[in-house]
Amino acid sequence: MHYLTDEDVRSLELKANEIRQSVIEMLVEAGSGHTAGPLGMADIFTLLYFEILRHNPKDPFWEDRDRLILSNGHICPILYAVMAHSGYFPVSELLTLRKFGSRLQGHPHKETLPGIETSSGPLGSGVSQAVGMALAERINNPYSSKYFYCLTGDGELDCGQIWEAMMLGGKEKLHNLIVIVDRNGIQIDGYTKDVMPLEPLREKFESFNWDVQEVDGHNIRSINDAIGKAQAVYSQPSIIIAHTIPSKGIDVFERDFRWHGNPPGLGPEDFVKKSEQAAVALKKLRTLNGYINTHEYE
Repeated sequence: MHYLTDEDVRSLELKANEIRQSVIEMLVEAGSGHTAGPLGMADIFTLLYFEILRHNPKDPFWEDRDRLILSNGHICPILYAVMAHSGYFPVSELLTLRKFGSRLQGHPHKETLPGIETSSGPLGSGVSQAVGMALAERINNPYSSKYFYCLTGDGELDCGQIWEAMMLGGKEKLHNLIVIVDRNGIQIDGYTKDVMPLEPLREKFESFNWDVQEVDGHNIRSINDAIGKAQAVYSQPSIIIAHTIPSKGIDVFERDFRWHGNPPGLGPEDFVKKSEQAAVALKKLRTLNGYINTHEYE
């Protein structure tokens, strides 16, 4: 388990906010892409890349690195942003998102960007990939200390392939596999409770023989502790259900499913005109919008 001081937590919160700004700048420059999920997952990705993952941005093919598999590939702006900020490629390259010939495609492509572990696009496949990778590692190297982290979304849980992978992961007791579910309650067509209700979600995962925790996906200390506990489970794979706020950090965008697949400039105009959405979003983030965590830590 990684120990975080109060100063560490504050630094990670500020870094996550900086990375959210990069996400908005990327989306505005591209004129397309997803807003809600990337902003909601910024705290988790920042913690993973700056504290948890064993990785080397200067040697992205380092054999002993942990593996991060992004199943819901449409939230790749947050993956690209955190990779750039941690040193995989220049931050300036983020502004090439979705442009012709860019390495930063609309869904991650393994063959074009070192540091991407799997190509993703078709929803539901990432957990299967992660299960296969974790199982292969155990077979090939029984004493391996690598961890496989798979990020998935709650809307993606509508895909049957996810549950087939859960069955196999539970059967094989893949203790080297940690799945983090972005439980933000939205998907492209509406709220998950209306499109395809998921509850009782925790009990479903437990019935597939997974260890399950639930956390506030914006409380960096809680996320860090949950990952530490998951790493200490040796008899089964682990799932962390992270309750997040879609479009976190921009209060006029938050919790609205219509921001799932729209960038600033193309989003709903209930609160902000399209012509002003980019400027408002960046101002909210640059002034911290009152949302930087101010918890009293023990």
